[in-house]
Amino acid sequence: MSRKPIVAVVGRPNVGKSTLVNRLIGSRKAIVEERPGVTRDRNDFEVDWAGVDFTLVDTGGWLPHTGEASALDNKVSEQSEHAIDAADLVLFVVDVRVGIATEDALIAEKLRTHSSPSFVVANKVDDPAHEAAIWEFMSLGLGEPKPVSALHGRGTADLLDAVVSNFPLGEPQITEEEDWEDDEESSSMIAVAIVGRPNVGKSTLFNTLLGAERSVVHDEAGTTRDAIDTVIDTDLGPIRFVDTAGMRRKARINEDTEYYSLIRALEAIDKADIALLVIDATVGVTHQDQRLSERIDAAGCPIVVVLNKWELLDTDDREYIVDQVEIKLGFLADPPLMKISALSGKGVHRLFPILSETISGYHRRVPTRDVNLVISKAQIAHPAPGGARVLYATQGATEPPTFTFFVNKKLPKTYIRYLENQLRSQLDLGSVPVKIRVRNRNT
Repeated sequence: MSRKPIVAVVGRPNVGKSTLVNRLIGSRKAIVEERPGVTRDRNDFEVDWAGVDFTLVDTGGWLPHTGEASALDNKVSEQSEHAIDAADLVLFVVDVRVGIATEDALIAEKLRTHSSPSFVVANKVDDPAHEAAIWEFMSLGLGEPKPVSALHGRGTADLLDAVVSNFPLGEPQITEEEDWEDDEESSSMIAVAIVGRPNVGKSTLFNTLLGAERSVVHDEAGTTRDAIDTVIDTDLGPIRFVDTAGMRRKARINEDTEYYSLIRALEAIDKADIALLVIDATVGVTHQDQRLSERIDAAGCPIVVVLNKWELLDTDDREYIVDQVEIKLGFLADPPLMKISALSGKGVHRLFPILSETISGYHRRVPTRDVNLVISKAQIAHPAPGGARVLYATQGATEPPTFTFFVNKKLPKTYIRYLENQLRSQLDLGSVPVKIRVRNRNT
């Protein structure tokens, strides 16, 4: 199946790229804030306009590579340049209220040498009075500017018409039937969310898994603002890896940007089949790591605990951190423990066998006879108080394994937990979350 055309949205910081992206895709998925530097990674969104499907790529603000630019600015600019190189069409966003900035001229120079076409999108033309200002941008040498107001939606339909009409008539497009099949494949694909506190090495691990710098990696906490997903073909089949922003306690979130980053990360957890909880081994298991674990566990998502920066610990520290995981994350059912260096890639190869085992348990279905045999033995060994008992048990669902207990009267929560642990250990369910539903036969 031929790929969809790729349209990259580029420009210097704070010209309204993410606002335009949100307007073009019809929802607020790109994080927007009235200050530069909020978008840092490349983010892909699917757009359907006039029956034509294409991929829209939001990028961070491009700045020239100079001695004055920070290492983070340079990395963000590199992401924009990668997006330009991969694009079939580039939307170069400028601010009519500011005019041509030095960075605009440098971006235009790069785009003039690019093989794919580029549109100059003159943003912030909020009313007819500002339309005359667009003609200044003719001097960039990229054709007639297209006036829009990303904030109010003015001119964006005309822009989309120009985008889709620019694609060759022979460009293969995905049909509704193919799109349905693609959705089916996507829904059945394993999704792995990489989560953790800010600055523990999530994006470095993400890039190591991909074998390329897709997320911006830098030693400044909070670099990743959006959840970014990429599909990797593996021996287990295609796996969708999602790099999320670092999550802090809500009490410490004092920016709108951090709030929306948190929402994206929590959404990624809810949609994930497996979560990689990345912990900085040099810091240890913090209260926030515990809270994140609880949140993931509550979503019914299997957890793999990843101790990053393992190479920086001596023998005593390594023993201490393993004990910490057992004590502070004891409410998790013996999760797999990976000890890695995301930076060097050491130990990362162990991930795929662990994922294979976890995926197998996540989809496992146990015969009803085996379920009832475990429950019967457990009740004989330790009867429930007050004459309560499970009369019959069955597995009603997978992903995760979900068991239904039919009881004669209410069971204490502690006893339900005991039966859950017996199912886990006797049926070799390992670290996979187990859901228990209780129904009273007398009601």
